[in-house]
Amino acid sequence: MKMAYRWLAVLLMLGLSLGSMTASAAGGEFAEQKIVLQISDPNPFKQTLVLNVANNVLKYYGPDRVKIEIVAFGPGLRLLFKENANKGRIKSLVDNGVRFSACKNTIRNMGKKLGHPPALNPNAVPVSAGVVRIVELLDKGYKLIKP
Repeated sequence: MKMAYRWLAVLLMLGLSLGSMTASAAGGEFAEQKIVLQISDPNPFKQTLVLNVANNVLKYYGPDRVKIEIVAFGPGLRLLFKENANKGRIKSLVDNGVRFSACKNTIRNMGKKLGHPPALNPNAVPVSAGVVRIVELLDKGYKLIKP
């Protein structure tokens, strides 16, 4: 009888381990591809292009098999302004696991010119510096794409 309980405990622990592994995989930790997209251009065409690239990569791999982060800095931060025409597309991409990073250095510098910090899309995650964020992601195995 004690042996049966031991086997049951082993099977239960194995099941819990597999369950947590599945949860981690769903979180993108074991993504087949990790992509960082850079947007540092104010041109609306380039902003649309970076969103198109993210969308196309998501369609090809599926949201469970790819991690995508779009890093905006310099004039490219305009993509993440609260009233940017692409805010609906940004929300849709966020809903599919894409992260949007906004450079705090650029936010501060734009704030000096505007007289106040720019209002950002609520899905924008501030990072200390856009270029530093890209370097961190490259160190984690991300591939850099600059459309």
